[in-house]
Amino acid sequence: MREKLRFWGLDVYAETIAVAVAEADGEVRSLGTIANREESMRKFIRKPGPPEHLRACYEAGPTSFVLYWQLTQLGVKCDVVARRRWFRKSPGTG
Repeated sequence: MREKLRFWGLDVYAETIAVAVAEADGEVRSLGTIANREESMRKFIRKPGPPEHLRACYEAGPTSFVLYWQLTQLGVKCDVVARRRWFRKSPGTG
């Protein structure tokens, strides 16, 4: 049986994390805001099912790598992206 992945988009701030999810069927919705604390994330991860079926992505920032280590220790595959590279033009394209 094929696993159903859920994709989390996280908007990370010093005190809070806003969480949105993209379901395997294409539905996208907000899941709300939680405290940016390890225990809050640990409780929140239990709700959607096995962490092996979650993928998380968020923008790099001052608190981003602490969250990365928390998520990966809980079994969630996680990507941290650098915003300044999203819009960089390729060399030679003007």
